[in-house]
Amino acid sequence: MIDYIKGQIIELTPTELILECGGIGYSILISLQTYEALQLKTQAVAYIHHYIREDEELFYGFATKDERELFRLLIGVSGIGVNSARMMLSSLTSDEIRNAILAEDINRIKSVKGIGLKSAQRLVLELKDKIVKGAGSDTGTIFKADTNALVDEATTALVMLGFSKAAINKVMPAILKDNPNAKVEDLIKAALKKL
Repeated sequence: MIDYIKGQIIELTPTELILECGGIGYSILISLQTYEALQLKTQAVAYIHHYIREDEELFYGFATKDERELFRLLIGVSGIGVNSARMMLSSLTSDEIRNAILAEDINRIKSVKGIGLKSAQRLVLELKDKIVKGAGSDTGTIFKADTNALVDEATTALVMLGFSKAAINKVMPAILKDNPNAKVEDLIKAALKKL
């Protein structure tokens, strides 16, 4: 399985990326989020979702692992295909999609072209619990390596207190931004105030 392709951007449109790697040009379908992230670059890494059906084989590429994880979560919902998931990621940011599902904001989800009432309700029903538990996001890249041990320790303590990892991961970057030299106990105290 291909995890990512790293190479030179040969062509970039709002829906497709041609990436040359090892003398081969890969045609990769992308979302608007990925297009915006790659616009000013000449080299890129595209995290790949390899889509294979009887009559077609396609690469869907994403600028971040986080976006790819959300894409995979979306296509796991009955009635949501790869094109609908890509349309969602082009219309809303990853965080907007997660927040709309968590808030059960059916109208926000329905605002995406091709997503009707039943599909929006199904997305909320099938994904809300998974997103609360941290699925559909790549939490490994949120924090810097030097703070990882402290954040992991604080997160473990907060999970044991009954908070979800997704909720903790939402507040932790802001806490670290306000106090980059925080100790574990400082992180926990600040998180308790925000959770």
